[in-house]
Amino acid sequence: MSAGGATGPAAGVPGPAGGLPAGVRVVELMELAERVARQAGALVRDQRPARVRVAATKSSPTDVVTEMDTAAEALLRTRLSEARPDDGLHGEEQGRQPGTSGVTWLIDPIDGTVNYLYGIPAYAVSVAAVVGDSSVPGAWRPIAGCVHGPATGETWTAGSGLGAWLDGERLAAQEPPELAHALIGTGFGYQPRRRARQARVVADLLPRVRDIRRIGCSAIDVCMVASGRQDAFFERGLNPWDIAASTLVATEAGVSVRGIDGRPPGDHMVVVARGPLADVLVGELERLEAGGDEQIEGRDTRD
Repeated sequence: MSAGGATGPAAGVPGPAGGLPAGVRVVELMELAERVARQAGALVRDQRPARVRVAATKSSPTDVVTEMDTAAEALLRTRLSEARPDDGLHGEEQGRQPGTSGVTWLIDPIDGTVNYLYGIPAYAVSVAAVVGDSSVPGAWRPIAGCVHGPATGETWTAGSGLGAWLDGERLAAQEPPELAHALIGTGFGYQPRRRARQARVVADLLPRVRDIRRIGCSAIDVCMVASGRQDAFFERGLNPWDIAASTLVATEAGVSVRGIDGRPPGDHMVVVARGPLADVLVGELERLEAGGDEQIEGRDTRD
């Protein structure tokens, strides 16, 4: 595995305070997450047709699902069920299937589907093992995960208490810059009211930071903060499968993952940054009411 088993504790399991089900070994879950993420990545990369078809839409006509999203999630569910038949499964395309082991797999077969649709190589397969109730914000936590970029081959892995790695190299957060010198990533939703508020937030922040990036794949964005390629990232509207693996990479690298307005990180807002920059960015986003949506006159903006 990319992490290297010799780097962490031999058993790979935190003590009883870690809240892990009996017999769970974090190292083994990391290995499985990476193995199935690479398999799904090979599928979506190598079998991508010259013209990708939109199979369905989700929250809006611009929020698309491709046939490869569906095929990759089916592959992930099959491989995970073969390896650990008692675990739960919770995926972007096929919903939640409860298990009995106390471990649930959160899976995003293609994070960055629009990039994939247009042939832009910023997309990822995200696979994470979590404990707790993955359907309730703040009621679950990731314990092992992998974010794999099929187009670039880059692979981030992490295990609870064991650290985070990029292609086998251990990640460790450095001191962040001040806000004025920070390179900040973000993402946008698909509903007009939300995009309008996000545009206002970006317009306020842009003159006061080094620059803002919009890559279009939140899993890679968060991992880039963990890798020191961005100083911070924030986005509203992310789901558990979007953030489970990448935020574990971040926290195991020493990066803070926060929410705003007193809420846990999740759909309301996810803020990822190192050290004091996280406090400053959270304060700015709360000042700008970034957790809300705009009212748009004269058009139907129902979700």
